[in-house]
Amino acid sequence: MKIGVLSDTHNNWERVSAALEIFRERGVEVILHAGDVTSPDMLALFEGWKFVLALGNMDRDVSGLVAAAEAIGAERPRAMHSLSLDGVRLALCHGSDDGLLRHLISSGQYDIVVHGHTHRRRDERIGNTRVINPGALGGIRFGARTVCVLDTSGDLEFVEVK
Repeated sequence: MKIGVLSDTHNNWERVSAALEIFRERGVEVILHAGDVTSPDMLALFEGWKFVLALGNMDRDVSGLVAAAEAIGAERPRAMHSLSLDGVRLALCHGSDDGLLRHLISSGQYDIVVHGHTHRRRDERIGNTRVINPGALGGIRFGARTVCVLDTSGDLEFVEVK
C-alpha cells in the first residue's frame, strides 16, 4: 500500500494541489498530514482521499478543522493518531510536543512514527522505529519543499514539489 505523507502546508493551495497530483501519479491510497494545515478551508482539497490529519501548533481553529474533516468524510483531527495500515503500525503527530514525539519513538509500539514541525525531511531509524518527516510545503523552509511516498513494503521516496 502506498501512503502519501505531507506536513506544514501552511495554506499553500498551489503546492498542496501539486502534491496531490504527485500522489495520484504514484498510486497513493492514504494521505497522512503531520499538521500545520492552518486553515480549515484547505481540507476541501483532500476530499475523495482517505485522509488523516494530526493537529499542529498552527492549527488553531480546531473546531473548524473538525467540521471540515467531517465534511469530507475524514477522521477527526487530533494531536496524535495510532494507525495500522497493511500490517504496519504507525503513529502520526505534528512534533511540536517533543515529549510526545520522544515517547512515540521509544515506546516500541510503532514500526513508523511520522511527524512534521521542523520543516526538515527526515528518514532515520531509532531502535526498531523508523522516524519520517516529509519536510514542508509552506511556511519558513529549510531546503526543498518536499512530500514523501511511503510504501508499506518499506520503500520511501521524497519528492520535491515545485
